[in-house]
Amino acid sequence: MTIRQLSSRVVYRNTWMTVREDEIERDNGARGIYGFVEKHDSAIILPIDGEQVYLVEQFRYPIGANSLEFPQGSLERNDVDPAEIAREELQAETGLVAEKLEYLGEIHIACGYTRQKTYAFLATGLSPKAGERDAEEHDLAVRKVSVARLRQLIRDNSIKDAQTMAAWALYLERRAASGESA
Repeated sequence: MTIRQLSSRVVYRNTWMTVREDEIERDNGARGIYGFVEKHDSAIILPIDGEQVYLVEQFRYPIGANSLEFPQGSLERNDVDPAEIAREELQAETGLVAEKLEYLGEIHIACGYTRQKTYAFLATGLSPKAGERDAEEHDLAVRKVSVARLRQLIRDNSIKDAQTMAAWALYLERRAASGESA
């Protein structure tokens, strides 16, 4: 380890996150402060139906704009099976359930200031089933697009969500490794 924690204090806490300020010492003896955000792990889901993909679009307050992304979220609890998070978020955000949920990989969301992870899943065999959205998702809209359109949205930089792009890369690599074209 190249950084040792000397002390830690909580500077802010709410239902969704805790912000800590840690006094640290680097292996060269230099001391400093490190800001650290603690959040519950989450899941991101790639709902794919043949050559169609489901995305969600919603206003994201921190960036002050709408964001087009794969369904994703946290259940705001610790010790939750990532597949359970994926199933619940998929249903709540898109009104879909998956016959099959395939684990694609783990993504560290922002390893410079949090240890939060998101677990990526491929959801197939989709069927409708009404879900219940969180209050902050009141403006969420489901967008069903072709895979070709998704690729164009990524090329055009219309999709800027890092987790969406990382999950898509995991999916493409999984397909390539199995000999399938993307």
